[in-house]
Amino acid sequence: MAAAETIYADPSALLKLYIHQPKSKEMSAWRARTRGALAVTHHGRVEIVNGICLAGFRRYISGEAMDDALLSFDEDFSDGRYIQADLLWRAALKRAGDISRQHTPALGCRSLDVLHVACALELQFRHFLTFDRRQQRLALAVGLTPVRLS
Repeated sequence: MAAAETIYADPSALLKLYIHQPKSKEMSAWRARTRGALAVTHHGRVEIVNGICLAGFRRYISGEAMDDALLSFDEDFSDGRYIQADLLWRAALKRAGDISRQHTPALGCRSLDVLHVACALELQFRHFLTFDRRQQRLALAVGLTPVRLS
């Protein structure tokens, strides 16, 4: 099993830890087994917060459950389960553009998925965790190793 320090977890995967979605149980079990802090970029943090709030807006969760999920996410940062990853945004955006030109015509990737893969490379991670098939194929194409939950 890869160490948390070598894994870039896509925010959509981390969101499964805070709101019930398909694969939430598997994600929770994996996180319980994975020691160490996971790095989260600033835009990844926004995506998770927005995903929790969007679940509240769509009434997938109650307002109280939304507040609890947001508090739990914030506590995970303050308790050291996550660390804030800083990167050079110009370099990450340039790399994302290069990756898009090279791989999106064949794989059909969305821009934020490409950006997360570019961030993983800029941060020099070796492993990538996502449940999105296209993003997983992209991560493989650029040399990242997919994280298997089982």
